[in-house]
Amino acid sequence: MSSTALSSVYAVCSDAAGVAGNIFAFVLFLSPIPTFRRIIRNESTEQFSGMPYICALLNCLICLWYGMPLVKPGVILVATVNSTGAVFQLIYICIFIRYAAKPMKLKMLGFLISVFAIFALIVFVSLRFLDSPSRQLFVGYLSVASLVSMFASPLLVINLVIKMRSVEYMPFSLSLATFLMSLAFYVYGMFKHDAFICVPNGIGTVLGTVQLALYAYYNSASREELRHPLINP
Repeated sequence: MSSTALSSVYAVCSDAAGVAGNIFAFVLFLSPIPTFRRIIRNESTEQFSGMPYICALLNCLICLWYGMPLVKPGVILVATVNSTGAVFQLIYICIFIRYAAKPMKLKMLGFLISVFAIFALIVFVSLRFLDSPSRQLFVGYLSVASLVSMFASPLLVINLVIKMRSVEYMPFSLSLATFLMSLAFYVYGMFKHDAFICVPNGIGTVLGTVQLALYAYYNSASREELRHPLINP
């Protein structure tokens, strides 16, 4: 096979991994919809927290900037997935603010303004003071730090599952989508020789694997208990 044909196959495989990552990420972006249907139905945010959506918005904006040609040419599928994610998070935040109590409404508005201010500062600094290689490193390290910070959520879920010995609070579909998205972008990062994509998504793949293993273990244990219930004397 000629080098041209090999490079063509390589490019197709790379794009396929990136498109797959976009699709699996889209599934994850849809996952909060039941929560927000409840908020809209009850016209109250109840005890739900808006902070996960604030953090997710900042993460998406930073990773979106990293995927732009001005920062890192050739990884546009990172920009597409994070632009979609940013739109979803912004919609969720607007709904949350609409139905939150006044003190929480003001707090969330403050957080939202802060997110855009931080993002604007990152864009300004990276364009005004850094050349192209330094810009890639600056935004790349920020994106990795942002993505790694987002792993606090699956770690908390894993801890909860082990503590309660139950997968009730770890839906299989979300665990599977998280694993597949992380794996797809890990492969995409490998094809692009980009450690800033590989490393965080490699960690996400490991955490996703742990979640699926825990689901298989505790789900089968629960079925076994139902099949052989304990008989108290």
